[in-house]
Amino acid sequence: MQDTSRWYRSFYWRIGVGFVVFVIAVIVAQSVMFSFLMSRSNASLQGPSPNSFATVVEGDLGSALAADPTLDLHAHLVREYGGSQFHVCAVMADQRVACNSERPLADIARRTALAALAGSDYRQAGGDPRISGPPIVMAPIQVRKELVGMVVVPPMTQRSAIVRDVGRILSLRGTGVLIVVTAIAAMLIFGPARRRLRALEAATDRLGAGDLATRAPEHGGDEIAHVARAFNRMAAELAARDEAMRTLDRLRRQMFADVSHELRTPLTAMRGYLETLQMPGVDSDAATRARYLDTITRETLRLDRIVKDLLDLARYENGVGSLEMRTFAVERLFEHVIRRHEHEAHTRHVTFTTDVSAAADQIVGDPDRLEQVVDNLVANALRHTPTGGRIDLSATADAGAVQLSVVDSGEGIAPEHLPHVFDRFYKVDAARTNGSAGSGLGLSIAKAIVDRHGGTIDVNSRPGRTEFRIVLSVR
Repeated sequence: MQDTSRWYRSFYWRIGVGFVVFVIAVIVAQSVMFSFLMSRSNASLQGPSPNSFATVVEGDLGSALAADPTLDLHAHLVREYGGSQFHVCAVMADQRVACNSERPLADIARRTALAALAGSDYRQAGGDPRISGPPIVMAPIQVRKELVGMVVVPPMTQRSAIVRDVGRILSLRGTGVLIVVTAIAAMLIFGPARRRLRALEAATDRLGAGDLATRAPEHGGDEIAHVARAFNRMAAELAARDEAMRTLDRLRRQMFADVSHELRTPLTAMRGYLETLQMPGVDSDAATRARYLDTITRETLRLDRIVKDLLDLARYENGVGSLEMRTFAVERLFEHVIRRHEHEAHTRHVTFTTDVSAAADQIVGDPDRLEQVVDNLVANALRHTPTGGRIDLSATADAGAVQLSVVDSGEGIAPEHLPHVFDRFYKVDAARTNGSAGSGLGLSIAKAIVDRHGGTIDVNSRPGRTEFRIVLSVR
């Protein structure tokens, strides 16, 4: 689950902060630009004064008009002074007005210039009030010592110069720079996220193509990292399920092979003897025929036992059928099992012993099924206990559980076989199974019954002592 307390690790927070930083950077850049323009404008104001500039212009126009009385004043001013920081105009005695730009001369400045040319006060001409602010700079234009006009330099504030320069900078060139900077900022802000999303997309494609070992990079603590971790968990679960399905399929195939093998053995023997008995011209004596029929009968019973064990195992493992749970005496269960095998034990001089503690005598379970488990363990122990050996049955109670044990003095089970003794059809080495008519399903059935009771069954073995231990919880 996402740690919401660590908000600063959020992917959206990083985008927001990146955007804010970008805006601040733009503002700082603009401030630097304005400061630069301000300093440049101040430097410009500290350069040539309007008076000296007007003197230069009037001298130039005087010389130009002396050389060409029909001179186009506007074209001349634009050509020579169009790039100047000053707005300069020429007001002629014949009332012509020409400037170095398309911006017109203020009417009051024009009247002042004409009044000066007429040698009168402008207040007498129009009664206008005086101009407030910086004074208008004028210089007379003389041609052969004759006054023909006035050069007028209107006052230009510092602000107008700055606005003009800023407007020039923020034109197409400034717009291009802003676009480039924005693109770079976008790559810096969204580039890492894009690469991580592309990596996650690539991992998804590989997983969809069947590569269950693929994993997405999950470094970081933002939303993309959380998605990557969730994706990796899903991929790991899919890989685990795929491996489980492969294992189940392998076990299923192995089970079918084992079942086929176990069923084929008695069927082959039965078929062989039946074909022998049915062969024409075979004249066997009564003893031989009886021996053949006895073998067929034993193999038939063996086949019936294998099928019954398979049905029991399938029923227990799939939870089909209910257990008849009730309180019963463990001592009596042991007596039933020993009585069932006492003839074979007496013949082979195998001794049975029982030890049931008072706390473990009465337990809750299905006595018939648990007796089937103990009977299977005892039959298995008796099969592998040498003549003169012993089998001990015990029941103890400890920490809310009852433990039933079956211990034999047989040759033991090799360590490499212990993890597989509860597998279907698993049989240990030939020394352990010689003479055995078992199906290889008894211990699997015993484990399935104990599992249905919510208990556990395990085995410990060494040469001369093998112990099967059943642990059931006290209900």
